[in-house]
Amino acid sequence: MIMANTSLSNAKKAKNDEFYTQLSDIENELKHYKSHFAGKVVYCNCDDARKSNFFRFFQKKFSDYGLKKLVTTSYNEDGHGSVLVYEGDTNGNGKLDDTEIKVSELKGNGDFRSEECIELLKEADIVVTNPPFSLFRDYIATLVEYGKKFLVIGNQNAITYKEIFPLIKENKLWTGNNMVKTFRVPQVTNKNCEVLPNGDIIAKFGSICWFTNLDIKKRHEEITLYKKYNEEEFPKYDNYNAIEVSKVCEIPKDYDGIMGVPITFLYRYNPSQFEIVGLDRYVEDNPHYGKRFTINNRETYARILIHKK
Repeated sequence: MIMANTSLSNAKKAKNDEFYTQLSDIENELKHYKSHFAGKVVYCNCDDARKSNFFRFFQKKFSDYGLKKLVTTSYNEDGHGSVLVYEGDTNGNGKLDDTEIKVSELKGNGDFRSEECIELLKEADIVVTNPPFSLFRDYIATLVEYGKKFLVIGNQNAITYKEIFPLIKENKLWTGNNMVKTFRVPQVTNKNCEVLPNGDIIAKFGSICWFTNLDIKKRHEEITLYKKYNEEEFPKYDNYNAIEVSKVCEIPKDYDGIMGVPITFLYRYNPSQFEIVGLDRYVEDNPHYGKRFTINNRETYARILIHKK
């Protein structure tokens, strides 16, 4: 665990992995999953409850969502992490009372891969959080290993990770309903940061999304196909037997072969309408395995290979 702790510590020290999710983004996404939470233990395993809007949201919605228990753990690179447990309005006063929150110190620093946190993970039903982006591969692997339901935030580019895409292809992970475009950050890191009048620093992003294995209505809505196939508008790749479809909304309705579509296809993906064949670079019969497809010797952007069912 020394290496794991070191990587998490380095991420925190760099200050480029501290993105605090805004309450409005949590509310806008979680409203689509309410039916999943009744009687469940929710675990936020990358959350300092003093700063986390995930804790704030679930504490406020504890009764409305019918939760059984809310648990959060936080990482402390210089000492002991902490664990918070909230089991609702135990004193019966009908108020959000901080005295009902049980706080205790962990033996270790609160790394989500530590033995203590894994034991808490085993007891949980659903994990909801914003994990360190640089450790996203490890984080998802941990959730999958222990068979957990989850709703977490990550970089859209994670779709193309060699360790993540197979889960998408096997319908073990998919994208949520919304993008997340802004986060609160501890310091100004680039020109995309804005300092608000209250002193909060907001960083703007264009490719952050939710990942989940909880079923949602959107996943069962079909894409309306209206385009007809023609060779000029949908050229074949130089190095793979499939056609290029540069816009998800223009998937041809009368083509039954393999098509390459942008990764944003996953926001519209209905597994009853389409089958995912693979990812361009890592599809098994790519003659140049590890490289993207080309059209007229020009490399395309990342493409997901699909065909209609």
